Amino acid sequence: MGVDRIFAQMGDLRVGKYVIIDDHPCRVVNMDKSKPGKHGAAKINVTAISLVDESKHTLMKPSDGDVEVPIVERKRAQIVSVTGSTAQLMDLASYETFEVPIPPEMAAEVESGKEIQYMDVMGHRILGRVYEGE
Repeated sequence: MGVDRIFAQMGDLRVGKYVIIDDHPCRVVNMDKSKPGKHGAAKINVTAISLVDESKHTLMKPSDGDVEVPIVERKRAQIVSVTGSTAQLMDLASYETFEVPIPPEMAAEVESGKEIQYMDVMGHRILGRVYEGE
């Protein structure tokens, strides 16, 4: 498997960006920054939601501390079929077919024949947005 993560500084994170916490690729939903103390740098407390299973994760480090950031590739696919809460997709660049779980909030939008954006993150494929009439 290739490189699926890079390093960044804690102070470079922003709400909506991605970070790896406990080996889960996560989207940052909240950040709290404490003032620098007498003997150290400011600390940043990050709350993030896993892209894979939507679990909540937290991370606290100095603002100049290193964090891992996942490499997120956005790709396009066509929905080949839908079976229950699973969609079979065909990547429009490589023509590879694979199955992905459908998040409950997207169930109404996901239909055979439509194009969809998906994210390839650390070996996980996650549905993004459905393209409407392009």
